[in-house]
Amino acid sequence: MKTSFELGEKKFTIDLPEDVRILQMKGAEKVEEPGTAIQSCLENPIGTEKFSLLISNILKKSPDGEAVIVISDNTRPVPYKGEQGILMPLIFELIEAGVRPEKITVLCANGTHIPLPDTVFREMLDLSVFELGIKVINHDCLDTENLKFLGYSKSGTKIEINKLYVDAQIKILTGLVESHFMAGVSGGRKSICPGLIGEDSTFIFHGVHNLESEYSTDLMLDNNPCHEEALDVASSVGADFIFNVTLDHSFNVTGFFAGDMIKAHQAAFEKVKESVGIVCSETFDIVVTHAGFVGKNHYQAAKTGAAAIPLLHKDSYLVIAADCTDSDPVGKDSYRKVLPYLKNTSSGSFIDVLKKDDWTFIPDQWQVQMWSKLFNVISQDQFVYYAPQILKEDYDILPGVDGNEYLPENRRYQLSDKNIPLFLEVTIASITKQLKKEGREKIKIAWLSDGPYGIVI
Repeated sequence: MKTSFELGEKKFTIDLPEDVRILQMKGAEKVEEPGTAIQSCLENPIGTEKFSLLISNILKKSPDGEAVIVISDNTRPVPYKGEQGILMPLIFELIEAGVRPEKITVLCANGTHIPLPDTVFREMLDLSVFELGIKVINHDCLDTENLKFLGYSKSGTKIEINKLYVDAQIKILTGLVESHFMAGVSGGRKSICPGLIGEDSTFIFHGVHNLESEYSTDLMLDNNPCHEEALDVASSVGADFIFNVTLDHSFNVTGFFAGDMIKAHQAAFEKVKESVGIVCSETFDIVVTHAGFVGKNHYQAAKTGAAAIPLLHKDSYLVIAADCTDSDPVGKDSYRKVLPYLKNTSSGSFIDVLKKDDWTFIPDQWQVQMWSKLFNVISQDQFVYYAPQILKEDYDILPGVDGNEYLPENRRYQLSDKNIPLFLEVTIASITKQLKKEGREKIKIAWLSDGPYGIVI
């Protein structure tokens, strides 16, 4: 039974056993006339006055006001150019309202992610941005001089937010609303927290106790401490306008949501909840999936591990393939530093380490903690991970089994896309054979076709 899947712009076909259960999200219809829909959103936003009037009213008070448009980095496939592009319509409206191009800054909400080079920005954005002379810059969570202290959140987070954004007279957020394995869904308030905060401000938002909550999971906002923290921090500075989108698996826009930071985001959340949910109460012996567009490194692929958890029982195997195209296919040095603590301990012991009084918080430990949730259900030797870009020595620090072990010897540790479907096919066959030897007669296999995007409910 052949099926296909996409990792970014690359499309792969694999041959699955005939009795595999394919689990796929419902999805949503793409917006057929995106230009018209974008204009409608600007003229009829959710919870605010129309965009042009909103800007005009701000300029009456601050005629020479600065405008900051916050964008996501390249781990989120937000349409910033082309017919679905949401950036240039905002810029054109700002200029038409009287904001000079040199007074507009496009600010990338990197959070603690790696800053993007100019070449990547030029791939992501319409070239008109650069031709107009609009500044495009990264937020730097380590640049303390460019952070402004705004007090403390209800849970004690030191609120330090990008000064350029805080001081701007016109504050606009853009982004993608999709399921998020910590904060329920992405987008909205997350453009500020963690997108524009200082590294120290992530210590509670991404802290061990917040992430330990059963409510810190996909498609959950009520009682979710990560969502509540993000909203609390973001509300300290607010936004004049947001423009978020929802997408299908082919990155077509299924909805445009503009207006108030909370109300427009809530509308997008409802859309996501309806379209990505997968109704399934079963568990399977083998669950096979991929890391999707977001899995540009092992750090981001944790979202796939979390999405698969509801389908697993204690004797299940999970198999994940990824295309880790980032400059470091594993992740930042801080992430690499924490991974061995999980690799060499049980999940519970790892959490105990993070809770010790003498443990110094390490940025990116939160993502390792999310991997650890997977190993509360299955052991590491029941998890197989493969990405052709990861070096042999790097697999030594990654939790689970090195997927190269399942490939023929002459295909191991090769930087070849062709190894991705081969890995999935031979691994399914090998684990199935192993389980039958152990006495399991009926092997239940599931293919989670949407990777981290389809959420079991």
